[in-house]
Amino acid sequence: MMMRLGIFLALLAVLALAEFAWPRHPGPARRTRRWPVNFALGALNVVCLRVLVPWAALDAAIWAQAHAVGALNLLPLPTTVAAVGGFLALDLVIYLQHRLMHRVGWLWRLHRVHHTDLALDVSSGVRFHPLEILLSMGIKMAAVLLLGPAPAVVMTFEIVLSAFSLYTHTNVAVPVRLDALLRWILVTPDMHRIHHSIRRVETDSNFCFHLSCWDRLLGTYRAQAAVPQVQITLGIEVFREDEEQRLPALLAQPFKGASGLQPDHTDDREPDGR
Repeated sequence: MMMRLGIFLALLAVLALAEFAWPRHPGPARRTRRWPVNFALGALNVVCLRVLVPWAALDAAIWAQAHAVGALNLLPLPTTVAAVGGFLALDLVIYLQHRLMHRVGWLWRLHRVHHTDLALDVSSGVRFHPLEILLSMGIKMAAVLLLGPAPAVVMTFEIVLSAFSLYTHTNVAVPVRLDALLRWILVTPDMHRIHHSIRRVETDSNFCFHLSCWDRLLGTYRAQAAVPQVQITLGIEVFREDEEQRLPALLAQPFKGASGLQPDHTDDREPDGR
């Protein structure tokens, strides 16, 4: 836990400095208003996990290995194959979870707290509602118990997941050609920014967290938005007022009636029906 926290804080500092030195988008980030709220949510999530969840994904992996629970603990696979397979399987689970968050009404109400951020930078990578974080941890623990990946694989996955949550939201300039090459394997900030577009057809794309293969294989990859990157309007149609961006309002937001981009919303579709 301490190693993961240390890596997370070090990467957070590096990416925050990179945003100041090489910003990708010149628009106002409103850091003095957004950062205290986003980082307060991040800190609250850590506290909730430590206090309310007696286990974590790593604890589940240690228990599964000790009791030979999970498919990978039962199959006679080489260590490398089991490790790669476990990592890919966990990544697919998180991708599918993310898609469900956009399709199921009550899940979207939790997840939309993340999407109501009106700018994107490194702080957006920790802007999640505590109930979503608790649910996500429960899903990861269930996946670990079913799959049985080694504890080292789960630890690596958790570190990569946290690191990419920061990186893919960072407002840092990546050369266009390098971005195009990286996208064949990894999610980049420009790729993920499309996912935060106010346009539903763009929000319902690019669901991957670190490996981009699932979007490509399962038909949710979008290379470009309808407008240039610097012109993408972020957020959703509702909860755009300043008072809705404060911490108490964000914590209460899942329980409010307006849902923004509803799962059954059909406007803003492209002519081919996508």
